[in-house]
Amino acid sequence: MGGRAIMVQGTGSSVGKSMLCAALCRIFRQDGLKVAPFKSQNMALNSFATRDGLEMGRAQVVQAQAAGVEPRAEMNPILLKPTGDKCSQVLVMGKPVGSMSAAEYHRFKPRLRELVKETYDRLAAENDVVVIEGAGSPAEINLKDGDLVNMWMAGAADAPVILAGDIDRGGVFAALYGTLALLDDGERARVKGLVINKFRGDISILEPGLRMIEEKTGVPVIGVVPWLDVDLEDEDSLTGRFAGGGDGEVVAVVARLRHISNFTDFQPLALHPGVTLRYAQRPEDFDGADIVILPGTKNTIDDLIDLKNRGMLPPIVRHARAGKLLLGVCGGYQMLGNRLRDPEGVESAARETAGLGLLDMDVTFRPEKRTVQAAGTLAGGAEWLAALAGTRVEGYEIHSGESAFGPDVKFWMEPGGACNAAGNVLGTYLHGLFDDGALAGALVRRARALKGLPEDGAGRAVNMAEYREAQFDRLAAAVRASLDMDAVYRILRGEA
Repeated sequence: MGGRAIMVQGTGSSVGKSMLCAALCRIFRQDGLKVAPFKSQNMALNSFATRDGLEMGRAQVVQAQAAGVEPRAEMNPILLKPTGDKCSQVLVMGKPVGSMSAAEYHRFKPRLRELVKETYDRLAAENDVVVIEGAGSPAEINLKDGDLVNMWMAGAADAPVILAGDIDRGGVFAALYGTLALLDDGERARVKGLVINKFRGDISILEPGLRMIEEKTGVPVIGVVPWLDVDLEDEDSLTGRFAGGGDGEVVAVVARLRHISNFTDFQPLALHPGVTLRYAQRPEDFDGADIVILPGTKNTIDDLIDLKNRGMLPPIVRHARAGKLLLGVCGGYQMLGNRLRDPEGVESAARETAGLGLLDMDVTFRPEKRTVQAAGTLAGGAEWLAALAGTRVEGYEIHSGESAFGPDVKFWMEPGGACNAAGNVLGTYLHGLFDDGALAGALVRRARALKGLPEDGAGRAVNMAEYREAQFDRLAAAVRASLDMDAVYRILRGEA
């Protein structure tokens, strides 16, 4: 079956394409096939550094993990990282090529088609199946001339298409019918099956609508997927999931930044049985926090200025000076220092601003970007981490700032993890630092001790690798039971 493809497109954004692709990746893997995900163009601030130091969107990372293969930039050759309302940093094959307005990128896109096709062909040659994800809707008729990710991609890969619609938002039959009506004849012929996603209720009530949409479109409904309580990292959205979670005694509060990135770093804390995790958008949202976290951001200086303008910095500083735990990750780490400078305008029009002054550190932004998989070793800078001294913490770095440290800084992680003398203000460039559970557990135990609670009364931290595997299997089982998998394989083999 070598080199076959199947593509999932949607009637719009957030209809569940990424989740369905992850499910198909796991199902095909379970069925003994070598499978890889592919999305030619993704828009996301939630990104990942590959083993060879390239950057890609996390949606395809999750799908690669579901497929049991190493994430590679070839799986997401074009990544757009919004830097403002009308501009994005454009990354091609994992490397930035510049920042562009929407109009500039629309003119630039056609030049990328040959690269996308060559990249896809290499991936297809190495695998039995490539699961391709579309973006938005193929019926965005104003954008079809420059399409790289929907029906143009289906044609380039000669891929049959499954069209998914989200019934939870309402109007699913109109969305499916309208999408097909706006396609040309050749595009419509590629759509071999319809899937209704996120269904809640009695399917017998839905049945007449299923038959009617089949009659009106001539395309079979190959599955109704229920609303699934499966916990995977958020897909390629700009806003992500900021509801928080948990009901533990330790309250962790993450500052909600305008350009927040890699918020999935904190999923292990949300899953920790001893933690309540929430996001702060107003100064009063920090009330009652035991741990405050400044997360990563695409625009560090701009987001720091925005925090100042919203009155968010005084409660963060008061929290730290009260001896409570404050953690900065990547851009949030940079905010903890004395001064942030951007002399070449890498991230901001503001060339310099004061930091929180909680770490003796200055940051200067340079055009060169560090994107690497990395590991840190916990050191003795923070006494409460002494029991974990020598423990290895693995993750990845994506940042452009260079840190220069003053004499008052101590180091709690080597390399590059700084803390203050009291050991309650900590920073690191390492994303994924909580994934194995060791550091998350230590942080929660320390917060409990500072709160006067028994250190070991919070339960065991989650190992995210084990947790993801269980979630992938749950997802695959649910989707396999909901889809006509015989029809899926006929579509894959070109028999439908």
